[in-house]
Amino acid sequence: MADPSSTLSPAAQAVLHAMRRSYDHEPTRRAIAAEILCAAADQVVPEEPLHGGDWRWEIERDARQSSRRQLLAIAAELKAAQ
Repeated sequence: MADPSSTLSPAAQAVLHAMRRSYDHEPTRRAIAAEILCAAADQVVPEEPLHGGDWRWEIERDARQSSRRQLLAIAAELKAAQ
């Protein structure tokens, strides 16, 4: 049987690899890893309003929100693979 984590992105695999050192139950590892990423996204790159500053602020906001979307995409990938 193929390793189910082999279909995950390298970033999601890295998170799971770190989790494997501590937990023996694969669905639990994936759930915990996904929640960790969601919490990191909320703490490090919180959602921001779509307006509220000048054009420079909007460009910076867009870059931050892109990072947030990437973290949440990895979390969603882990949740879907459970």
